[in-house]
Amino acid sequence: MSASTPNPPPGETLGQSEAFVAFQEALSRAAKVERPVLIIGERGTGKELAAARLHYLSPRWGEPLVTLNCAALAPSLIESELFGHEAGAFTGAGPRRAGRFESAHQGTLFLDEIGNIPLTTQEKILRAVEYGVFERVGGSRPVEVEVRIVGATNTDLPALARAGRFKQDLLDRLSFEVLTLPPLREREGDALLLAEHFAARMATELGQAEPPRFSGEAQRQIAAYAWPGNVRQLKNVVERAVYRSEGEVVEALDLDPFASPFAPASPEQAPARAAPPAEPLPADFKQAVAEYERGLIKQALERTRFNQRAAAERLGLTYHQLRGLLKKHGGVDSL
Repeated sequence: MSASTPNPPPGETLGQSEAFVAFQEALSRAAKVERPVLIIGERGTGKELAAARLHYLSPRWGEPLVTLNCAALAPSLIESELFGHEAGAFTGAGPRRAGRFESAHQGTLFLDEIGNIPLTTQEKILRAVEYGVFERVGGSRPVEVEVRIVGATNTDLPALARAGRFKQDLLDRLSFEVLTLPPLREREGDALLLAEHFAARMATELGQAEPPRFSGEAQRQIAAYAWPGNVRQLKNVVERAVYRSEGEVVEALDLDPFASPFAPASPEQAPARAAPPAEPLPADFKQAVAEYERGLIKQALERTRFNQRAAAERLGLTYHQLRGLLKKHGGVDSL
């Protein structure tokens, strides 16, 4: 959650694939028209870097670029962070404090994870975008600002609007231009280009004269892997491979740092406890019950030396009940 973003490092926006070049061209065109822009993309695709590049290519490049990660704040704090607050505006509030809108005056305000903004704050943003005026939390004096809004998200904002979780009016206002960052798996050839850049930079950080080369197998891994974490994940994998390498060649990449034969199993992965083998059900229920009764009576009689009163007492029956059961099963001799 930074207040300002420096000019993006050039290596982070490397790419020569058709999809990535088309995105960069669209971004360059949008930069010159000072209207709101939404940047849509999966996690790790570089949305904040794209926003920074848009700012530095725009006529506002010499003015502040202020950023706010809306997912990093509790919803109750976002309004104060954006618009500032007056002294004593709420419990714990200190002296008057300017918000991100004021800090970005005449520059660009980048709102990352914009879908996390509460509806009440969205209403206030809409007014600030449309009229260039807002009030600090706890204040009544209008504050005038002139700010270009750039929003970013990896969620489906139109779906949120249909569900009533994002104001359609604000979505309409912010979507003058919508730029969708292609995921790394759709940028043919760019993964290896980026990997070589990250390897060279990591080697410099480690004081190595030359970065290790990627073997044919490592190159195949880079090209074939889907990279669900996109450029951020690729950077981690490559830098880990470089610092672990003991020679001039990276033979293979460790794509999953959590993989280990000693890793504790998650509840989903824990082996299910084997159930005891089920005994087959009797074919004739009544016959099975009768045989069980005969067995109990015979066992009680044998243990009492065929003293029927004592056997009845052992079974929790009256003497007459036992006599009735013996008659039912054909007498003592049939047991």
